[in-house]
Amino acid sequence: MNFNFLSPVSDLVLAHNELLSMQALGRKIRIHSTKNGIPDLENVEIAVFGVLENRNDVNYIGEEFQLNEIRKAFYSLYPGTWNTTIADLGDINKGESVEDTYFALKTIVSILVNKNIIPVIIGGTQDLTYANYRAYDSIKPMVNIVNVDSKFDLGDSTKPIKNDSFVGKIILDQPYNLFNYAAIGYQTYFNSQEEKDLMEGLYFESYRLGEISNDIALVEPTMRDADIVTIDLNAVRSAEVSSNQKFSPNGLDGKEICAIARYAGISNKVSSFGIYEYKPSQDDEMTSMLVAQMLWYFVEGVNYRVKDDDFSDDRNYQKFITLIENEELTFYKSNKTGRWWIEIPFLSDVDNKLKRHTLLPCMHQDYKDACENKVPERWYKAFQKNCV
Repeated sequence: MNFNFLSPVSDLVLAHNELLSMQALGRKIRIHSTKNGIPDLENVEIAVFGVLENRNDVNYIGEEFQLNEIRKAFYSLYPGTWNTTIADLGDINKGESVEDTYFALKTIVSILVNKNIIPVIIGGTQDLTYANYRAYDSIKPMVNIVNVDSKFDLGDSTKPIKNDSFVGKIILDQPYNLFNYAAIGYQTYFNSQEEKDLMEGLYFESYRLGEISNDIALVEPTMRDADIVTIDLNAVRSAEVSSNQKFSPNGLDGKEICAIARYAGISNKVSSFGIYEYKPSQDDEMTSMLVAQMLWYFVEGVNYRVKDDDFSDDRNYQKFITLIENEELTFYKSNKTGRWWIEIPFLSDVDNKLKRHTLLPCMHQDYKDACENKVPERWYKAFQKNCV
């Protein structure tokens, strides 16, 4: 396996780790070190690594950064009653060009996903999501991305890729593998009307910050249908982070961003997870501990994944049928978890690469809305994408 792109975890971090309790997370993780090399990945379920690339930041001024404080904070936490095995693979350093870094990230993500190991990426600028997405070119025919961000990051796709325009490149660059893009926690005043219209025109999903704060459970079905989850730390309000990280007085709070990370972990489908736009500073403890706790909650979610979408045995679910106008809507409720799905019948007999989207995760509220003759929005957007 080609892990030559990875540099080991700093000796300073390893020395700090040796002082921790034997019960601490850092004493239970398999760590890439100068002395021992890349750890054995047998039975590893989650592989954490950093990407020290920030040259596509629209405000790039040549600063360097490292992830030592995040590692110290993460290692110092105590695990839950987990069966999940974690490895820390170290860091991808900047390549000669940003494209070199992209190639390294794409290669490593592809290797890990093919081995059924979930890559957890800490960056670096959020345009790295593009390289993460391209790693799926030879893995899956269609990919769903969830972006937790104050902005849509569509940008001008005719210009070189930047950390505020990577989604436009994902949409327009071949091969066209993107089925759905969902923006979680966006703030209206940071997004142009043109971008809002484009999100609507492409039938992508978007959830405003106020919606998420009022009902964090809205995130769960969207995460359940995601392959890639990417989080921009600028989605977090300034009060929760250190001085260099501050972006906006409004945003997700610490509990909300950790709940979102846990929803991503619980999803059986999420196969890569990234936290980006980390900017260390002298008073870095706050941001590094928040990122560490987000990582903790993601691992917690992975540990409690439940396979509840097997509808081949009618003992595993309950089935509900509603009628809206002349359209039958069929819902399924898992007996194991109580989670809901809605069938998209117009895809059932279509032999193409969208066929796997026949069952769409949804909420109980969607069923209740259907009973009142209201078409669920997620169902409608999936229907429209198929008709285009």
